[in-house]
Order: sequence, then structure tokens, then C-alpha cells
Amino acid sequence: MTANRILYIGAPEADAAAFEALARAAFPGLDLVATNDREAARGHAGEAVAMIGHHFQFDEALVEAAPKLRWIQSLTTGTDAIVKLRALRPEVVVTSTRGMHGPQMSELVFLHMLSLTRDLPKILRHQQRRHWERWPQPLLWGKTAVIVGVGAISEALAPRCKAFGMKVVGVSGTPRAAEGFDAMYTRDRLAEAAALADYLVLVVPLSKETENLVDARVLAAMKPGAFVVNVARGGVLDEQALVAALREKRLAGAALDVFREQPLPAASGLWSEPRVLITPLLGGMSDIYLEQAWPIVRENLAGFLAGDTGAMHNVVRR
Repeated sequence: MTANRILYIGAPEADAAAFEALARAAFPGLDLVATNDREAARGHAGEAVAMIGHHFQFDEALVEAAPKLRWIQSLTTGTDAIVKLRALRPEVVVTSTRGMHGPQMSELVFLHMLSLTRDLPKILRHQQRRHWERWPQPLLWGKTAVIVGVGAISEALAPRCKAFGMKVVGVSGTPRAAEGFDAMYTRDRLAEAAALADYLVLVVPLSKETENLVDARVLAAMKPGAFVVNVARGGVLDEQALVAALREKRLAGAALDVFREQPLPAASGLWSEPRVLITPLLGGMSDIYLEQAWPIVRENLAGFLAGDTGAMHNVVRR
């Protein structure tokens, strides 16, 4: 039976065997192929009407090899790499797992903010040298976080900032109110909002409108003691303008989890910038990733099998 063949392409944080166990328990008799091998997945693509996997699993060859494909479920919030594929036919429904990443993204932002503020790299260097040195420790309490991009992730991040005694300002592409924010600015007032920031936190999706959104003009509006934290997409930040601002000491530092070129090349000068903290695209990851994603995937799979795509969550507008 291949009328409803579902193809699952696993990754380390969403193992194929674990997914298969969940799916078969919820949908007895499901026609499912689950694999962690991309080449094996391509061999089964010809019979697949649906594919489930992280956005980086999908490429032109895989989608082109799937003439029966009607649905792609991304296991990530971002789907820009999928919807840009030339082989993706207009009738194929694409859904995401938007809304599940709030906890891990928020915790990484706090790792970044605390590490920058208290100069954790210096503390670790001193430990390695067995050097005892103390200095007054700056606090998050009383500081202002300006969060660029108001959605599911920022709505999880904002109350956590409030719990640390911070003021929270949001910057949104459309006027809106959201719980946990002290003030809200529209995107055309980004520079004005950035001037308030002790931490400019980027969680905005990448689009034509947000390419280089945080540029030299926005960075110039910031306070010399402020930090930039980018856990969004590399393309929303002008990296060259950021480095220039750091070297001229117009900013205190930056933490980057995303980059224009990923993985970040060993030859990149960002690695050696003294006031840049680099993490390797950790923001969306967790040790319970599949457990977090499964409720969304289960509901969408149920809708797809019932022929009710209108009941599916996080359908991507194309």
C-alpha cells in the first residue's frame, strides 16, 4: 500500500526510530518509512505523498524525486529554505512547528545575555590560568531588552525577562499588543527602539523586508554599553557593520548563534573578535525536541490523513 506513504527523515535531535514509535502508536496501520539516512530517503521519495523532517533535509533533488508529494511538515519554525526550492510545486502544502521553540530559544538568549554581561569568557580564562580576580558584577535587573520580532518565541522570552527585573520593548512589523511587553514599536521606528536597548535581541524571521534590518544606521543608534544578540537568521544583521561598531567601541559586545554562512567558516574573522560570543546554531535545539514537536505533527498528520488540510496548524503562506 503506497496511497498514503509518509516519509520521515530524521536528524540527531529527532531520531527516526523514536518518531516511528510515536506515529505507529497514534496511527495504527500507517504507511510510514522512517529513516535517518538522506540517501535512503531519496530512494523512497517517489512513493511519498508527505515528507516530515528538518528544513535542512529538503533539497531540489529530494523534492524533484517526489511527484506524488502533497505535504511537507518542517520540524523547524523557519521554512524559507523549503519554499525557495524550484522543485516545490504550488499545490504542496508546507507546515512548520512554529510555537514549540520558545523555551530553548529563551534560555539561549539568557545564556548569551548573562555571559556577555558578566564576561564569562574572561572568568573561564582566569579559571584555566588559576588566576583569582574579582570585579563588580553587572546585573540584568533594571536593564532594557529590545526584542526585534514579536511572535511565539518573543512572547515566551518577554516574561522571562520580566522575571529578571528587566524592562521589555518589542519591535513588530505590524502594530500589535503582546503580554509581557512594556512598550511596542513598529519596525519603521527600529532605530528609535534600539537607542533604548541594553540588549538588542533579534528573533525576527528572514524575509525581503528583514534582510539587513539591523544595519549600520540601527547600530549607530545604540548605546556604547549595549549588546546585540542574534538568534534569528544571519541575514537580518549586517555582520560587517557589527564588526566595525565593535572595533570602534561603539558597542560593548555581541552574541551570535546564526550567520550568513553556516557553518561559520574557520577563516571567518568573527571567531577571533574579542567581544563576540559564538554558538553554533544551538537556539532551536533541545534534548526533548521530538517530544516538543510531536503534538503539532500529530495534529497535522491526522488532518492530512483525513483529507482536511484546513485543520492543519502553521500552514505557510506562499
